[in-house]
Amino acid sequence: MHVRRDDVVQVIAGDDAGKTGRILKVLSDKNRVVVEGINYIFKHVRRSQKQPQGGRVQKESPIAVSNVMLMCQNKSCKRFEKTVRIRQRTLPDGTKARVCVKCNEPVGATE
Repeated sequence: MHVRRDDVVQVIAGDDAGKTGRILKVLSDKNRVVVEGINYIFKHVRRSQKQPQGGRVQKESPIAVSNVMLMCQNKSCKRFEKTVRIRQRTLPDGTKARVCVKCNEPVGATE
């Protein structure tokens, strides 16, 4: 999967296209991600001790990982804070890293 938790992504398809957010959760078995502030749904909850009023709770629901694209956070990149494609590169110390196609700088945390 090309994205990880805490990556900043932009939604490229669907009702929330163009919005950006941080990934809260990755559901790799279903190829879906939960993005902060994107794809809100209303969940109706019954009255209980936790929710004495009951009612509707607004929360984020998963979105297909193919509908999000990673944003470059390197200030030296000419595509700073814009969507970029990424590649896997092996660094000189032998670790693998996700690398921005445009600026060749590592994106996010290394593996």
